[in-house]
Amino acid sequence: MPSAPGPSRTAPPRVLTVAGSDSGGGAGIQADLKTMLALGTHGMSVVTAVTAQNSLGVQGVWELPVEAVRAQYRGVVDDIGVQAVKTGMLSSAALVETVAALLAETAAPVVVDPVGVSKHGDSLLAASALASVRGRLLPVATVATPNLDEVTQLTGIEVHDEDGMRRAADAVLALGPRWALIKGGHLAGDAVDLLTDGTEHHWFTAPRHDNRHTHGTGCTLASALACGLARGLPVPEAAARAKRYVTGAIAAGFPLGAGIGPVHHAWAFP
Repeated sequence: MPSAPGPSRTAPPRVLTVAGSDSGGGAGIQADLKTMLALGTHGMSVVTAVTAQNSLGVQGVWELPVEAVRAQYRGVVDDIGVQAVKTGMLSSAALVETVAALLAETAAPVVVDPVGVSKHGDSLLAASALASVRGRLLPVATVATPNLDEVTQLTGIEVHDEDGMRRAADAVLALGPRWALIKGGHLAGDAVDLLTDGTEHHWFTAPRHDNRHTHGTGCTLASALACGLARGLPVPEAAARAKRYVTGAIAAGFPLGAGIGPVHHAWAFP
């Protein structure tokens, strides 16, 4: 006798990360996929580069060919589909332009984390790629999420206070994203971020935790934001939820190796 049909199932929201691999598991696509799982979405990945890195820094970077990146992206999007895309490490102008062209053809919100430097100070973006980030990638972003070092890299503005964050947000918005989320984690005091589309201004504040193990913070925040957008949340609500999630992950960050450990993506799991 044929068995009775099982319960019908539907896929969770689908989120795609286009980023580099972190062999230490704290940042990059590893952090992105952990975040996506923790927030109840189905994470998928397009690997743009392979890095050899650990808690002490980046020992090597090997960029994938443009053809490999394009094939991964098309394979996922054309068959499975996506409800949000998050970009991270795109180390060269060729990769930036390829990914920007693919994103322009995809009807889904895009979170651009304009990764320029690792937590340990290692460069992850060629100087020759900056013009492509400004002119090609940021214009297709729903939200851009630069930290203060990346703001300076992209706009030349050095931020030392909240007034500087406002000027930085205006400069980033002038490059084309619909929203800018300026991360003020490098400033003294509470961890303050500014989200704006030039009209609305949302400030997100969280206490600064006395924990040096913060590897993967930027990747995690951007991925959490993409998860919210994949669920259909408005940008301000998605950003507020992402801020709460990453704050908990930072508080629970743990030592790993001899250097800076990662945030704890499973901090809210039972």
